[in-house]
Amino acid sequence: MTEPQSNASRRDFLKTSGMIASATAIGGAAAPLVHAGESNTIQVALVGCGGRGTGAAENALSVKNGPIKLVAMADVFDYKLKDSYTQLEKTFKESKQVEVPEDRKFISFDGYKKAMDCLKPGDVVILATPPAFRWVHFKYAIEKGLNVFMEKPVTVDGPTSRRMLELAEQSIAKNLKVGVGLMCRHCRARHELYDRIKGGEIGDIIALRAYRQTGPVGSANVPPKPNDISELLYQIKMFHGFLWASGGCYSDFLIHNIDECCWMKDAWPVSATASGARTYRGDFIDQNFDTYSVEYTFADGSKFFLEGRNLDGCKSEFASYAHGTKGSAVISSNSHSPAKCKIYKGQKLGSKKDLVWSVPQPEANPYQLEWDDLIDAIRKDHSYNEVKRGVEASLVTSMGRMAAHTGQLITFDDMLNCTHEFAPDLEKLTMTGAAPLQTLPNGKYPIPQPGIVRDREFG
Repeated sequence: MTEPQSNASRRDFLKTSGMIASATAIGGAAAPLVHAGESNTIQVALVGCGGRGTGAAENALSVKNGPIKLVAMADVFDYKLKDSYTQLEKTFKESKQVEVPEDRKFISFDGYKKAMDCLKPGDVVILATPPAFRWVHFKYAIEKGLNVFMEKPVTVDGPTSRRMLELAEQSIAKNLKVGVGLMCRHCRARHELYDRIKGGEIGDIIALRAYRQTGPVGSANVPPKPNDISELLYQIKMFHGFLWASGGCYSDFLIHNIDECCWMKDAWPVSATASGARTYRGDFIDQNFDTYSVEYTFADGSKFFLEGRNLDGCKSEFASYAHGTKGSAVISSNSHSPAKCKIYKGQKLGSKKDLVWSVPQPEANPYQLEWDDLIDAIRKDHSYNEVKRGVEASLVTSMGRMAAHTGQLITFDDMLNCTHEFAPDLEKLTMTGAAPLQTLPNGKYPIPQPGIVRDREFG
């Protein structure tokens, strides 16, 4: 139903992923060394200076195992770069870890190249622009021999997923260390829960549930464009509202719940069915649904139910749960951190008398832990490459989103082979160029029409 352009399948994809994992395991022995010794300063460039990029830079500069400093920054918005620099310079004023003079601040679509050109092989670039640009920037980082931290999701459609998997192989061949911002995977509490589940403490997992039911998130609700900004820059500024830029609010926000649940299951689902709706939209003209209800199915027939909602005035829940044949578990209980993982006998989550285990508090911040782990791998030259898993998590996320937006059953293979690329020729964008998405004659953007447009997410 997606007019596949190749014969790639989930089995082939996982086989290739396995090859990547094997290559990662032996990468340090087989490839030329690209790492920083303990006595060397690691230089960092920040590409994408919004809130998450600034936060990632703060975590990078807070790592304690050796000198590290920020030396270059790039964005397409001058005010974002200025705000980010001001915050970072103030935070690290005493340690003098922010050394970014005016000639190493770049405002342009090719600024990512100029920022990376300020680094030497083995340094680190942070890729924190909207996800659509991830493959473009990652490709150049590989060419420059740079280690990478990239924010999630790393892909938003089938074509970019296949492209990023190829780039993953190239980065492994160069022994580059690459972290992906699925920080829950670095949470020590969740690691212990995973080990306990693998040890059989709740039996075989038969169902998972996850909820991110909150008010409006990020820039997901997009009002009509004002006259003082171009169409392209407006869509990038409000990137959560556009599928080409971010995969929409579904991909950018629900990926964490999806990833942590699939981690506990130790598998990726093979198919997804879903429903969703646009409700109180008012003047908003973005491409998002306000509600998503997704049923993922694993190869063994077990289910993963995901509920997303971005509406004010409704019951809120932000948590993930696992149900097994012998018991149940809390994977996360309130946002991403602290996880407050728990195991119960039976299925009565929250029952004090049925509580078997609860992770001790307080918990270390997973946003910092993912950076501690990445820099440790760079300095000690340990094999470390999370791209494959990041692509898988992003692909499975897109699979559920496409199921909701088309009203069809979408398999892993459907998503992997889908030929609809949201933003082809993305690497050719310029400050004065056209946007990948154009408005309709009524001034609004095309939106998903489940059951009407069935082979792609909007007409």
